[in-house]
Amino acid sequence: MRDLRDRVAIVTGASSGIGKATALALAREGAHVALAARREHLLQALAREVEALGREALPVPTDVTKREQVKALVERTLERWGRVDILVANAGVYVRSPIRDLNVEDLEFSMAVNFYGSVYPVLEVLPHMEKQGQGHIVLVTSMDAKKGIPPDTPYVAAKFALAGFGDVLRQELHGTGIGVTVVFPGRVDTPLIENLKVPWISAKIPAEKVARAIIKGIRRRAPEIIVPWQARLLLYAHVLSPRLADWGVRFFHLEGWEEETTP
Repeated sequence: MRDLRDRVAIVTGASSGIGKATALALAREGAHVALAARREHLLQALAREVEALGREALPVPTDVTKREQVKALVERTLERWGRVDILVANAGVYVRSPIRDLNVEDLEFSMAVNFYGSVYPVLEVLPHMEKQGQGHIVLVTSMDAKKGIPPDTPYVAAKFALAGFGDVLRQELHGTGIGVTVVFPGRVDTPLIENLKVPWISAKIPAEKVARAIIKGIRRRAPEIIVPWQARLLLYAHVLSPRLADWGVRFFHLEGWEEETTP
């Protein structure tokens, strides 16, 4: 996987943010890309950008909470190129709620998108990668899956679940030729949190920075990626003392402040 030229990748959540940046980064490295998201017009625009880089693109409108649609995505990719070398499971939604106010439907929705929306693509591509004897799976979670930040309960629960799934998947696939990388981004400047104002210590980073880290992770078969490096400070604090990390979350207002949208 050090040479990505002519590799075939599937990227979910490709219409914007980390997914779009990663799809373009893969194309620049020479990969062909199947693009999955719900908004078809954005996928078509991205496909034109990929093709302008001299690579092939396959836009497939997909709701990742529907396994039959995910199955169709993988089947269409195989029909087009005959293989799947890379899966970047990135589709996500930011759902916040304090536990005392938690609506179970919000929790179920977060799990459907942020957890099962990544599990379904893995289950669909895995048999093909095993038959090939090689491949790489990237699961994009969040630093919220290392240290939960209130009031992100639905989001945190799903991302923790995905991180655990990825940890076991990597171990089970050891020696098969299939690599697994779990990505833990901090705050990223994407439409997902465009209305969230954050403190300086957790300033939003460009989606392109995460995309570059993903490319590097695929090449190095990195088990985990934390980006930016400053995000590790909260993790180290939590390992040293959960109470210390809790204090840091409160002191720096890491939950941020939601800004009202103008009608």
